Amino acid sequence: MSSQQIQSHRENAEIFTGEALCKSKSRELLAKFSLPKGLIPLTDVTEVGHNAATGFVWVRRKKKTNHIFRAIGRKVSYDCEVTAFVEDRRMRNLSGVKSKELLFWVTISEICVGDSGKITFGTSTGLSRTFPATAFEEED
Repeated sequence: MSSQQIQSHRENAEIFTGEALCKSKSRELLAKFSLPKGLIPLTDVTEVGHNAATGFVWVRRKKKTNHIFRAIGRKVSYDCEVTAFVEDRRMRNLSGVKSKELLFWVTISEICVGDSGKITFGTSTGLSRTFPATAFEEED
């Protein structure tokens, strides 16, 4: 599904390849939309794309990866392809991201940064969790 969606948004999109350039452009995009720069780990990234007309963005990586956000003690899984429609302080129709809640993996479909410095992650079923946005800044 993600590959088809990426293909349909490639026309007129800015597409970047190569790990160093992808990391740089991903950070720029996150900053442009006022999202924490560490929200998506950028290891093994092979392609980043942004279609400004539709707001569609994608990140392709060599393999699925898991990341632990130490500040909140959460394990998050990122698929080989992560896609979303991005606007100021928000990602919607997100695909390829799951968070471990107790014993279950929960699919994240929306991310929103509020004025209070909090970031909210939502699922397609309407459940959500809120954390400090600082927990998702880049880690050293």
